[in-house]
Amino acid sequence: MIAFAAWVSFLRRYATRPLCTFLTPPMARRVVLALLVALALPALAHGQDAPFSRMDVFDLEWVTNPQVSPDGSQIVYQRRGMDVMEDRRTSALWRLDADGTDHTKLTSRTADESSPRWSPDGSKIAFTSSDEEHGTEIYVHWVEQNKTARITQLENAPSGLSWSPDGTHLAFSMHVSAPEPTLASRPEPPEGADWAEPPRVETRLNHESDGTGVLDYGHDHLFVVRADGGRARQVTAGDYNHSSRPVWTPDGEALLYSANRHDNWERERRNSELYRVPVDGGESTPLTDRFGPDHTPRVSPDGETIAYLGYDDEVQTYQVTRLYVMDRDGSNRRVVDLGLNRSIDDIAWDEDGEGLYVQYEDEGTTKLGHTTLDGSTSVVATNLGGTSIGRPYGGGDFSVSEAGRLAFNQTSPAHPAELAVTRRGRDTTRRLTDLNGDLLDDRTLGAVEEIRYSSSKDGREIHGWVVTPPNYDPDRAYPLMVEIHGGPISNYGDRFSAEIQLYAAAGYVVFYPNARGSTSYGEAFGNLLYNDFSGGEYQDIMDGVNQLVERDYVAADSLYVTGGSAGGTSAAWITGKTDRFRAAAVQKPVTNWISKTLAADNYYGYAEYRYPGQPWENPMEYWDVSPVSLLGSMSTPTVVIVGGDDLRTPPWQAKQLYNGLKLRGVEAAYVEIPGASHGISYRPSQLITKVDHVLGWFDRYRQ
Repeated sequence: MIAFAAWVSFLRRYATRPLCTFLTPPMARRVVLALLVALALPALAHGQDAPFSRMDVFDLEWVTNPQVSPDGSQIVYQRRGMDVMEDRRTSALWRLDADGTDHTKLTSRTADESSPRWSPDGSKIAFTSSDEEHGTEIYVHWVEQNKTARITQLENAPSGLSWSPDGTHLAFSMHVSAPEPTLASRPEPPEGADWAEPPRVETRLNHESDGTGVLDYGHDHLFVVRADGGRARQVTAGDYNHSSRPVWTPDGEALLYSANRHDNWERERRNSELYRVPVDGGESTPLTDRFGPDHTPRVSPDGETIAYLGYDDEVQTYQVTRLYVMDRDGSNRRVVDLGLNRSIDDIAWDEDGEGLYVQYEDEGTTKLGHTTLDGSTSVVATNLGGTSIGRPYGGGDFSVSEAGRLAFNQTSPAHPAELAVTRRGRDTTRRLTDLNGDLLDDRTLGAVEEIRYSSSKDGREIHGWVVTPPNYDPDRAYPLMVEIHGGPISNYGDRFSAEIQLYAAAGYVVFYPNARGSTSYGEAFGNLLYNDFSGGEYQDIMDGVNQLVERDYVAADSLYVTGGSAGGTSAAWITGKTDRFRAAAVQKPVTNWISKTLAADNYYGYAEYRYPGQPWENPMEYWDVSPVSLLGSMSTPTVVIVGGDDLRTPPWQAKQLYNGLKLRGVEAAYVEIPGASHGISYRPSQLITKVDHVLGWFDRYRQ
């Protein structure tokens, strides 16, 4: 039985793929070895009864960046996965026909590939790829000839590929390096001397970024290169960053882009305008002029109208991003009122050039809609996303062909993002891939249930989800784990989550709420944490806990709380307000808002938008919402987990909480994950170890 099941699993996953096109010899050996091990295993329990386990993380695959060909006949997408030997996420380009057949890897390359874009006539696909020899470069694949070539030799990594209307050129954005500043020159060391490294001098407001480290000096600019190769030519100029994806005008004579070219651009964190620049170079002409972000330009097929996204910045914590249109010269700017009160994340003109497809999140679900220019809106598809893998965050990608076929990634609590297609006016979508069937068909996942309840704070409806353990027994009382999302200007939803499933598989009922401040419930709800970033959501979360405690399957004396980033901050705050939880796992938190806002990588972006004034102007406004201000009342056993290279909520934020707890004699542990940034679980082994340490700590206090 086991041997037969192993063969079936192997054949389902690999038989349709020519191994020589995507496996290196070491990878092929690992596949064969894994099969032989599976065949040699003694009889085990039936596979469908097995819960999702930590090593299953390495077998997960998901779809990102689906791009449908102009005629709608083919789709190319990024196939993401995990490499167990190199402990990293992988990305390869795969293509298939729009009916789901002829599913093959696009090239025979083994290096990571990303950002595919079809040429206007569908004969070529441009993409970026990275390897140790060349770094990140632009490649072109000729579809009919099945040939691929590198067309650039660039100084830095390109991004935002965009084809010219005639298919002869590609535009993109790239960083242009500049010399680092110096304040003094030191003498030359004698030959053979071993002197210390020279100091690094910093003069910029924004000088580092989590996950990147110290930013390279210089600025991002737009470039154009011939599609058959050659020297890339810089189009924009000036000491400003031009990092958005450029968009060609239909006549091929200009590029549209989003940037902030104001004198005070460094301090205007959210402000940007739309600009037009001639492809041959020259002055950039602003098309918008308000205070607020204007971005994502999309030119109508006839070239007469530009649609874009943005809002008037009223200096709030959360503001809904709206859809606008204007004439091609920037005149007649106007909002398209969709009547949604939801932020629009992406847009594309429809096949008729008379309306737009819009992507947005609505109560924890990512949707694809269609709107006319008078705001008449309908839903085309739902449940986009499934790309965060670790936790059930939103997101998603879509594209549309000239014939109206839509390709997008679609998720559910039972699987990460798969490729799906539909057309406007159809009631159903068709899923074309089943990348995870060979794994998840043999796993019993925790069931996900929606829950809604009223907040005792002000009666607002609060939305969340409850996950019960696999093979759930309704006659048992399970421990309850509360998992709080980050942001907090973000949201969770009924999407696949490896971490949540691992918690459920360990025997916990898991509750994850969208408390006040969460997005996808309108501007007013998302802005309820303005000047109240720690604690404003406390009562919403506890009201949900109380609702679940009333259910017989939750043990009232076995409660646990965790969360990451803003969720970690909330978890820490909760332990200062109540002793009902047996243990807490506080992940990558902000514990002291005064020190956070003056030292984290985004230190310059908090004043006024989240708290009034700077910390030295209104210190108590920052202190009163800092979890360490509650240390005197904390007694919950707490593990604090943080990435060693986290620049967003640096390790010393976690240490302030840990050290305070130790001084007070509260049971505590400090876990620092080496090499991890704020995306603490980006590498698969880091995801596993994060979950292991949360469960390991909770199990100490579990009953």
